[in-house]
Amino acid sequence: MISFYSIFFLFTDVTEPLLIEVDKIYHLACPASPIFYKHNPVKTIKTNVIGTLNMLGLAKRVGARILLTSTSEVYGDPLEHPQTESYWGNVNPIGVRSCYDEGKRVAETLMFDYHRQHGIEIRIARIFNTYGPRMNIDDGRVVSNFIAQALRGEPLTVQAPGTQTRSFCYVSDMVDGLIRLMEGENTGPINIGNPGEFTMVELAETVKELINPEVVIKMVDNTPDDPRQRKPDITKAKELLGWEPKIKLRDGLPLMEEDFRLRLGVPKKK
Repeated sequence: MISFYSIFFLFTDVTEPLLIEVDKIYHLACPASPIFYKHNPVKTIKTNVIGTLNMLGLAKRVGARILLTSTSEVYGDPLEHPQTESYWGNVNPIGVRSCYDEGKRVAETLMFDYHRQHGIEIRIARIFNTYGPRMNIDDGRVVSNFIAQALRGEPLTVQAPGTQTRSFCYVSDMVDGLIRLMEGENTGPINIGNPGEFTMVELAETVKELINPEVVIKMVDNTPDDPRQRKPDITKAKELLGWEPKIKLRDGLPLMEEDFRLRLGVPKKK
């Protein structure tokens, strides 16, 4: 038996009610780059709260299953390492990042309240730093920043102290994890991310080595509430979804570099 799926894309604002007929909802709406979510923090938290309410209202009306892409930022500046789904986090509720961090935490609350009160089928993924081709070149996230700077011959700007860590998941691995979560039987939350952990200096050195050995690494001031460490415990993803990432950072960066070179008009290395 062959199954056919109809997928369509509609450009709209999730903070406004949406009347469509669907079977599954992947609710990914929200700027994830600090530059963009800090630019209009009220809009960011409205997207997380009102947008999630609207998507849940749609799911309730049409009987759809809904998946929320939450974030590792719900763990804040973690006191537990690596981060498990049972950890409640260490988040500043009134900081400059709170529109995103606390917005996602409220979105998770809304998902479970609709699940418990209305029986909505929900899935929650806590995604860790994702990277890959077609990212906004100047979106302010560290991987895209470093690759764009290396291709332009600019210093790689590492926010002090440079020892803070992140874990980077290539986009195809992330998409696979989200689909497995949606199609499975577990509500989550489930961490979807690559447990490979790198300091910002290590990431900069890797980009420098792979893309442009001539650039320098420059230390700059950090932003408030920047988490000191980030690494997902993906035990649940392995056991419940049969998922784990396949692409290592050193293999994923050149794939992203190729796309950035094309869009920036930088010739390929000889």
